Amino acid sequence: MVSPQDLNDLKIQTLKHFWGHTAFRDSQEEIIDAVISGKDTVALLPTGGGKSLCFQLPALILEGTCLVVSPLLALMRDQVFQLKNNGIEAEYISSELDDFETEVIFGRCREGITKLLYVSPERLNNPTFLQNIQDIEISFIAVDEAHCISEWGQDFRPSYQNIKNFRTEHAGIACLALTATATPKVLQEITQKLDFREPKIFQKSFRRENIKIFTDKISDKYQRIHDLLRYSRNAGIIYTRTRKEAEELTRFLKNNRIDNVDFFHAGLTLKEKKQKQNHWVTSPDQVLISTNAFGMGIDKENVRFVIHFSSPASLENYYQEIGRAGRDGQESYAFLLWNEQELDNFDQLLKYQIPNKSEFTEVITYLYSLFQIAETDLPEKIFQLHIETLKRVSRCSTGKIKNILNFLHNQELIFVNSSKSLSSLEMKIEPYEIDLLPRKDAYFMELLLRNLSGISTHKVMFSEVNLSAKIGVDVLLLKERIRELQKSGHLEFIDGALSSIKFLKHRDDRSTAGKYWNLFQQIQKNKLQKWEEMKFYIRNQNYCKMRLILSYFGEKVSNDCGKCAVCEAKKGHSPTSITEEILNILGKQACTADEISIQLNHCQKEKILEHLILLLDAGKVKMLNFRTYALP
Repeated sequence: MVSPQDLNDLKIQTLKHFWGHTAFRDSQEEIIDAVISGKDTVALLPTGGGKSLCFQLPALILEGTCLVVSPLLALMRDQVFQLKNNGIEAEYISSELDDFETEVIFGRCREGITKLLYVSPERLNNPTFLQNIQDIEISFIAVDEAHCISEWGQDFRPSYQNIKNFRTEHAGIACLALTATATPKVLQEITQKLDFREPKIFQKSFRRENIKIFTDKISDKYQRIHDLLRYSRNAGIIYTRTRKEAEELTRFLKNNRIDNVDFFHAGLTLKEKKQKQNHWVTSPDQVLISTNAFGMGIDKENVRFVIHFSSPASLENYYQEIGRAGRDGQESYAFLLWNEQELDNFDQLLKYQIPNKSEFTEVITYLYSLFQIAETDLPEKIFQLHIETLKRVSRCSTGKIKNILNFLHNQELIFVNSSKSLSSLEMKIEPYEIDLLPRKDAYFMELLLRNLSGISTHKVMFSEVNLSAKIGVDVLLLKERIRELQKSGHLEFIDGALSSIKFLKHRDDRSTAGKYWNLFQQIQKNKLQKWEEMKFYIRNQNYCKMRLILSYFGEKVSNDCGKCAVCEAKKGHSPTSITEEILNILGKQACTADEISIQLNHCQKEKILEHLILLLDAGKVKMLNFRTYALP
């Protein structure tokens, strides 16, 4: 039996050794103590509240392997990568791993080497996984993004309800549920659907005292962001809705001499993602322009601002994303840029992306038909996914097809890989059959055999660029020749630059038209409701922005934040205070009217120009040139 003092010493030693900290934050230690003592626990901590440490540290102290249930493969990858960098034994199991890789991971868990094993909730219903997990000592279960269990959460995943059944089969194992965004209704569902008994609930206020929130109704967003970044040498994140927006905004800023920016989205290769992410994490002033593919599991304390170029789809997403600013407690900013036209466009886009039942079933039927998969079949191979082909045969819009594919991916009916990666190649004929091919084909097959070791026996990952340089053939010609041999049935080729698909469950048309359609419909209704709530938040100019957020998450508060755009407007800055603020700014350095307005976000540029004219007339300010103002 470990004494309380020894346990406290062990916690601090572990914290210092692996994370470099000497003290816990907020409720972290109390949550960790509850987990170590075997209590069912709920940790409702805002983004940046240090949720991950609450299960990672006790996993190192307790005997056995902590089973971490997580909804996103990207999040699993990031956390495992970070843990391994810290010297912690962690692994994840996903559909992208082959049987051999999965068995190695199970072996390390059985031996007690792996301390944290990340899995998707669907995995808890997989017979092979359930058979292997019986031989592994589980220390406790950590349920990340626990709001996904709720039908009223923004990311409802019915497979999270597998956790309750799994716990029934493994009686006595404690469970820790973690989330950053849960309304009172969602919190109640979490404890009920995870079958918590007398749970310890730790709930920290969603209020972030150090973040100033601004919602700017504006038409020229490019110019506004350019103005905000022109004199900022701080790290930040700019969120866009699409990959195209991220790339175009980056190009515009670089063309206008803002060099400390880069873009990030799911279409990059894993290598490119790691390079950009690492550069941003280690740089003091790098700004990353990204879709919401970036941010989950990333811990950078000195992010001074988050800008939303486009509105997020829900208040939960918005709060999570602005919560990535100011984790060090220093003053930070959140800007949301919007206009009525854009809100109306997104209304139309959401409706355009939601198929009716006939379209839903037809797209899935055509998806199976394209790859000649019959009822009850489950092919083992990976297929190349051409959205345009599916669009042509189903006569359905790209938006609806992608929405359906995303749903099937989240339910783990299919695994869609839309990120750029290495290509794969496997020979489908025996080596002795090469001599029977036409001379041109035989020569090329021999060339591949010599330069890609193993393709005669198994699937090999390779880079077309590297292979083309090695054998002295143009990349496009190389791909063309490989595809010719694939059509002849001699090779199996998956182009890493295109999307690919793997089917994870047997085809079941009855379930598609029944339970999966009903579930899809429920998720779409939730999505529309969340968007209506987000629009109300954006448009409302009567209530404190932070107070609206707190109210949404069920916090009863009586005082405004005093810092957001609405609170600043209510202060009704007197002419005297605006004059003083302008003089204070010019006392530090000469500025243009644009530069002054950037620093006085609460005040309209026209007002600032009026005050500058009065100050010029009074001789308190002079002009250095036709644009720049300074003190006499």
